[in-house]
Amino acid sequence: VQLQAFGGGLVQAGGSLRLSCAPSGFSYYRMGWFRQVPGKEREFVSAIARSGGTTYYTDSMKGRFTVSRDNAKNTVYLVMNKLKPEDTAVYYCAAQASIFSGNYRRDRDYEYWGQGTQVTVSS
Repeated sequence: VQLQAFGGGLVQAGGSLRLSCAPSGFSYYRMGWFRQVPGKEREFVSAIARSGGTTYYTDSMKGRFTVSRDNAKNTVYLVMNKLKPEDTAVYYCAAQASIFSGNYRRDRDYEYWGQGTQVTVSS
C-alpha cells in the first residue's frame, strides 16, 4: 500500500498548481487532501469519493481549489487557483479504505498517508 503525492512547488501569488496523488496496492473509498504549516495542526483541504465523485471542501478554499479523480488512472488531483501566501504549507494526500473509515474532515480517520509535497506561494 503506497500513496505518492506530486506537484508541489514555488508559485507567485495569484498563480496555480496541480497536485496529484496516485495510490497503489489498494482501492480507496475516499481520498482527502490536508495541509500543515510548522507549529500548527494539520488542516483539512478537500476530499473526493471514488464512487460517484462526491466532493468536499473547506469553505475558505471553495471556489479556488478543485478536487477531481481519474479512476482509470487511479489518480486524484487537486487544482489550486488564485493561490495566496497563506496557502503555503506541506500538502498531504490521504486515503480512507471504506465507508466505515469515518469522517472525511478528520485526519485520524484516514488509514493511509502519502509523503507531503511542499507548496510555497510568494507574495
